[in-house]
Amino acid sequence: MQKFSRAARAAGKTIALVPTMGNLHAGHLSLIKIAKNKCDLVVVSVFVNPAQFGPGEDYKKYPRTLPADFKLLRASGVDIVFCPSARQMYSESFQTSVNIRCLSPRLCGIYRPGHFAGVATVVLKLFNIVNPHVAVFGEKDYQQQLVIKKMVEDLNYDIKILTGKTIREEGGLALSSRNRYLNREEKKAAATIFQTLQLGARLIKRGERRPGVVLQALRSFLRKQSRLKVQYLEILNADDLTVITKLCTRVLIALAVFVGKTRLIDNIVLDIRGG
Repeated sequence: MQKFSRAARAAGKTIALVPTMGNLHAGHLSLIKIAKNKCDLVVVSVFVNPAQFGPGEDYKKYPRTLPADFKLLRASGVDIVFCPSARQMYSESFQTSVNIRCLSPRLCGIYRPGHFAGVATVVLKLFNIVNPHVAVFGEKDYQQQLVIKKMVEDLNYDIKILTGKTIREEGGLALSSRNRYLNREEKKAAATIFQTLQLGARLIKRGERRPGVVLQALRSFLRKQSRLKVQYLEILNADDLTVITKLCTRVLIALAVFVGKTRLIDNIVLDIRGG
């Protein structure tokens, strides 16, 4: 992979990287489309990263569908699929990790300690291996793309980080590899997640500027769906995930819920500067 990237750069080619954990869907394909429009060559990594899974999480059962992924990637015109093994990425003596101190401990980081250190570390390794000019991430994992952007800024990497919009099913559920865990009734209940975000957007667009009032309304709405167990529901500054007392900036409404045993995340960003 490194040899290929060095040769491509020497030939004046630009390289885009789309990091994935496989089990690809239309959301991933939308990121690949962005990458193809920005660079000459597109590399998609497929690696289920053990470092970002905590004890008791779904690392072992995380869906691995490499033959189907290859078929999709071939049809999408991807130039290179990089599929390292866990042993190749992490030797037995591996000891290094990357920690983004302010962004990581918020939202998902509260409930998944060490998760974003695992994400940042593997992405940094992928950057060093693939040596891309551009990397593309999805907005559904909003905190993740903020963490990566901050890491690139702090460590002076000459890589442009692009963010693709969340792709949704017809009922509004954000596409995720974990959606395949849901049965029919759970999937129907999960549609409430996006409805909750839409309700928050409507309240803010109508002029509500008190985060507490919006959150109270959203929590009341979520309680009507007994199949959902809320892990967190927050309204924060979309640029740095800090707490805000008045809605007058770029605002992130983010939530994580359990639908049965499946944990799903989603978010919406509203720009109300000057409002």
